[in-house]
Amino acid sequence: MEVSLEKGKRPNNHTRQTSPIGIDREKSSALRGFRSLRDKASGFFSEVGSMFIMGFQSIGLGLRNGFPVGEFVNQSWFLVRVSTLACIIISIPFGMIIALEIGSLLQQVGAQTQLGAVMVLATVREQAPLATLLVISGAGGAAITADLGSRVIRDEISAMEVMGISPLRGLVLPRLAAMTLLAVCFDGVVSIAGILGGLYFGEHSLHISTSSFFATFSDLSQLADLFISLFKSAVFGFLAAMVACYKGLNVKSGATGVGDAVNQGVVISFVLAFAVNFILTVFYFNFVVQKAI
Repeated sequence: MEVSLEKGKRPNNHTRQTSPIGIDREKSSALRGFRSLRDKASGFFSEVGSMFIMGFQSIGLGLRNGFPVGEFVNQSWFLVRVSTLACIIISIPFGMIIALEIGSLLQQVGAQTQLGAVMVLATVREQAPLATLLVISGAGGAAITADLGSRVIRDEISAMEVMGISPLRGLVLPRLAAMTLLAVCFDGVVSIAGILGGLYFGEHSLHISTSSFFATFSDLSQLADLFISLFKSAVFGFLAAMVACYKGLNVKSGATGVGDAVNQGVVISFVLAFAVNFILTVFYFNFVVQKAI
């Protein structure tokens, strides 16, 4: 039996057929988004694994075939020139901000004389390694990525391989060693500058004497705090150099590829370093007994 509809009259809801096409499209879109996120995460961890493999291969080549001292000295001097002033400029405001936050709280409870003890604890244990990471990755790491990326574009890396010279030993290893060593040195510079910034704020805003500021240094801090700070800085320097060298040696063709590699290297360095910082801090608080107030 045929069903005829009058002209201009739309069928009612009972005559419509519900199609699952829209729902299927939403499910497929969500599935594609999940797969894309999974692929990106898998690619990121795979790339990080390749970075560590490259770093450890460079160390192995240095142990077997000797360490390139000349290139190490050149890279160390380069990092000193581009990072020392930046470390000092960044660390002083960091120290003053910490002193402002902590000093205001201590003043409310009438314990502003303990500013020195808290400043040493916060600056040495956390602020110094992270400030060192920001400077050494943003300045030194970016420069290393751009330098190695330019060498790749000019086919210098291929020429080294043709001549039998390993780029990992000749270029990567001295940069790893230089940035790791300089990160430890910069940690001390940042700690001193940050504490001096906190001292300046304490003297002029909280009216704390210099003697009382330095007299409470050892009330909360201990030698283990200095050791974990230096160890964190060394790890951060190694990670920053490792990421920078890997990105520099794997750039895409053209100046745009070098710029993208620099940006990606800095971001990945920050992500890895902050994750490692959390893990090291957790281990530190679980295995090192803290001083009581």
